[in-house]
Amino acid sequence: MVEEGVTLEYDERGIAVLTLNRPERRNALSLELIAVLLRCLDELDENRAVRVIVLASTGTVFSSGHDLKEIANPRDFEHEQIFSLCIDLVTRLQRFRVPVIAEVQGPAVAAGCQLVASCDLAVASEQALFSTPGVRIGLFCTTPMVPLSRTIGPKRALEMLYTGKAIDARTAERWGLVNYVVSLDQLRSTTWELALQIAQVSPAAIKSGKQAFFSELDLSYCDAYQDARLRMVHDAKTPDAIEGVDAFLSKRKPQWPSGSSEEPSCIGEG
Repeated sequence: MVEEGVTLEYDERGIAVLTLNRPERRNALSLELIAVLLRCLDELDENRAVRVIVLASTGTVFSSGHDLKEIANPRDFEHEQIFSLCIDLVTRLQRFRVPVIAEVQGPAVAAGCQLVASCDLAVASEQALFSTPGVRIGLFCTTPMVPLSRTIGPKRALEMLYTGKAIDARTAERWGLVNYVVSLDQLRSTTWELALQIAQVSPAAIKSGKQAFFSELDLSYCDAYQDARLRMVHDAKTPDAIEGVDAFLSKRKPQWPSGSSEEPSCIGEG
């Protein structure tokens, strides 16, 4: 699938690559681009063969954030549409039934940083930078603040938000914003290895686990355990769990009723 500013490609092993493709605009999240991304997510949701989504971009910049030419328009209804659609996009990524991995080759700025923080996992090149510089133009990055603060914690998030300064990829890794930092020429292979590990385990377990993880973040410690207990009781009776336990006890590869039966590999191997 190819739409204006976006490409969507499928791999036979269950990996979909969704790529921002407006390098001449630094992959700015215009209203049009956000609408295209949402349509792509609709298509991905209908494709039950998809096990993992990789969110990537072309050019030297992952995303420069919102299109400031649209922000400069003073009409309230357009501002409402811009920020509401962007929130729809990032919440769709977080709530999507399969994991989403950000593949970050360059700077991720403001809403671009929000995109990365909203993905389940992230792999960054050594050229990547992350910033929320809204204060420098008089507009605090309030919406990027939401996933950023939940990903790296309040003190570190506020440092980025108050100063607008960029952090490099190694700092982002240390702070927990990204999982791995690699050279640019290793970015795709490392992201792919991570995606394959996920694509090869139980799809039903991943879907249930992702739902549990994000729903329990908003619960108290005791309530989270209560929710987790109920989910474990339910999931232990699912076909994937029954097959997985039997396969382990029988010392054989599982044949997932809901998907792939390949064994996972390790990052960095091969």
